[in-house]
Amino acid sequence: MPKPLPGAATLAALAILSSCSSPKPEPPKTVKINKQPFGQTRNGESVELYTLTNKNGVETSITNYGGRVVTLKVPGRAGKFADVVLGFDSLDGYLGNNPYFGALIGRYGNRIGKAKFTLDGKEYKLAANDGANSLHGGVVGFDKVVWKAQEGTGEEPSLKLTYLSKDGEEGYPGNLSVTVVYTLTDKNELKIDYTAGTDKDTVLNLTNHAYFNLAGEGVGDILGHEIMLNADRFTPIDSGLIPTGELKPVKGTPFDLTKPTAIGAHINDKDQQIQFGKGYDHNFVFNGGGGLALAARVVEPKSGRVMEVLTTQPGVQFYTGNFLDGSVHGKGGKAYSYRSAFCLETQHFPDSPNKPDFPSVVLKPGEKFESTTIYRFTTQ
Repeated sequence: MPKPLPGAATLAALAILSSCSSPKPEPPKTVKINKQPFGQTRNGESVELYTLTNKNGVETSITNYGGRVVTLKVPGRAGKFADVVLGFDSLDGYLGNNPYFGALIGRYGNRIGKAKFTLDGKEYKLAANDGANSLHGGVVGFDKVVWKAQEGTGEEPSLKLTYLSKDGEEGYPGNLSVTVVYTLTDKNELKIDYTAGTDKDTVLNLTNHAYFNLAGEGVGDILGHEIMLNADRFTPIDSGLIPTGELKPVKGTPFDLTKPTAIGAHINDKDQQIQFGKGYDHNFVFNGGGGLALAARVVEPKSGRVMEVLTTQPGVQFYTGNFLDGSVHGKGGKAYSYRSAFCLETQHFPDSPNKPDFPSVVLKPGEKFESTTIYRFTTQ
């Protein structure tokens, strides 16, 4: 006689035994954050390099020395990855003289005219490290300090950096507590969230100074890149690169980049503002309404790489590497030549502490400064 078929209870028990005796192997987990030593500062502080990788293989490495973006590797149209930010292979390059490659900038990004400002009736004098003006926070700005770093624990790789800028540092008032979080999203975005608080009235303008070349760092100039800036106005400058206080319409000028335009199309025009900046080195007044919105879009036609910049900030400094001259040698010993990169520094306007009609940069005790900027990478 044939054996009776097992009942449902017997089948369930056999299934449990089978699953217990031969568990299925879990798929290997992707390493999202890799920490490694990056050297020591000249006063012996240890510095680390953190590499963040998303599920698409996009990768960025960030050092806690100055919060600098050291590498950013994104794919092109054909799937080939390239590092699209200028920088150095080791900490030594960042400790030497360099134009703020990839750095967090503070306490005040961009320029403050005559290296002074008045707040609450008191004049504060700053370091004049850019002619008669103060630039990017002074002699030892946020780009030259070691930040405390903490790896994120979310679904997407992130790095939290914190720094306490003490009252009087570089001439600025107030103990300022700053937190910057870099997140590499699975949408191929490098997201930067800034927060800060103070115990005394102060001025604040935080940004990141990454130098981009979407063809790949060290690969020719950026004049063929096509840029669109969502800005109907810009802030004209004087010969010292300090805003005059005017918000000038871009229409009919070389600064009308409201439609996709090759960076090189008008960069050498016989225009006084272009001549003052030796190209583009100007703050554009973003058309956004205060929320996170598109400020800029850049396309590199050959590789098909596209970078969109979204921000909550009111302005963006567009700079075209006019002071790069080949004297700085970066990754792999490459000479970074004239106009071989561009910057899009989301920010409040330059010299705002001395321009009462510009959006305020004053931060008071009990207030929380918050800002977000996203660099989003796609292809076309």
